[in-house]
Amino acid sequence: MKSKDENKIAVLLVLTKALDRETIPVHRLVLTATDGGRPSLTGTMELVISVVDANDNAPQFNQSVYKVQLPENTVPGTVFFQLTATDKDEGINREIYYAFSDGISAKIQDLFKIDEKLGEIRTVGELDFEDIQSYDLEIEARDKGTPPLSGHCSLVLEVVDVNDNAPEVWVTSLSVPVPEDASVGTVVALLSVSDRDSGANGRVRCWHFSVDLQKSNDGNIELELVLTKSLDRETIPVHRLVLTATDGGRPSLTGTMELVISVVDANDNAPQFNQSVYKVALPENATEGTLVTRVNATDADEGINSEVTYAVTNIIPPSGRDVISINAKTGEIRLTGALDFEEVSVFNFRIEARDQGTPSLSGHCKVVLEVLDVNDNTPEVSGSLLKPLLFHFPCK
Repeated sequence: MKSKDENKIAVLLVLTKALDRETIPVHRLVLTATDGGRPSLTGTMELVISVVDANDNAPQFNQSVYKVQLPENTVPGTVFFQLTATDKDEGINREIYYAFSDGISAKIQDLFKIDEKLGEIRTVGELDFEDIQSYDLEIEARDKGTPPLSGHCSLVLEVVDVNDNAPEVWVTSLSVPVPEDASVGTVVALLSVSDRDSGANGRVRCWHFSVDLQKSNDGNIELELVLTKSLDRETIPVHRLVLTATDGGRPSLTGTMELVISVVDANDNAPQFNQSVYKVALPENATEGTLVTRVNATDADEGINSEVTYAVTNIIPPSGRDVISINAKTGEIRLTGALDFEEVSVFNFRIEARDQGTPSLSGHCKVVLEVLDVNDNTPEVSGSLLKPLLFHFPCK
């Protein structure tokens, strides 16, 4: 109290400790004045003191960390979480808007969006478990007081894998073309199979056609393409193999790969004549150069292994060497000498066809040349000197 003069006393109401509107927004005080008379008289006055809000409370989330799961195939635009923060102040001091903290990368802000008034978080872009499995979203709730205050929380978003990746098959090593004479057990190719999904969605099983697939290392999806039986280029010159890999997802996805494996020829086929015996008849007056016959041999191999040359390896009688010759490339047999039925009526020739492979292989046939007689010899008369004969002719 302060005395201004004898008749006036000023009463001052002094704040003795800090106010808290959020605890007691209104104070009701009764001021009593009592005089010194006998009996004393009293006067009262009620004071109603309202506490005006100051922005002394920051927004508060009910949890410091929120956790949520979201399938990776969530459609962009899906609302997946609702933020709620409260502020004990009133009026503009309790109006809150939500935003990502300043440290959030632009990439994350391209994937997610916050409604600054409602606190709804929605997807904007597409999620990919195989790219990022979880996101740590730092979020700020800021009031509109002066100066503004803010509260923070963290939203841990776990991306749940879905079976959106088919198994992939690729070749890490390929030994083609494969020699026709490759032994059983030869490794033709090394293959790898993977699935970017996880769990059952990434478990792969493989099957194949015409070949045997084996795991080379336990735990690794690495496969060996192994020869399980002998190859035959003449039967199947090119193998087209399809490897199929299926994952364990629901529904399962399948990946395939085609391998084209060419077989290189080996010299495993000898030349074969289209006849085992050729029979020819020529008159003995056939002229030199006359075509006797043409032998023909084929080889099922290819390239140099199928190139055939011909030769005469045996003649009966041996004098026939002067009678015929063979063209090594075409197999044509022609007369190179004169025939004489009266000396030799039949010739037997053994013909060899040899390929150019390594080692070379050969086939054989027989040519029988029959010499036909022609009237090329005049009669010959031979005998002893006859004594004169006396013929007697009787007369009538």
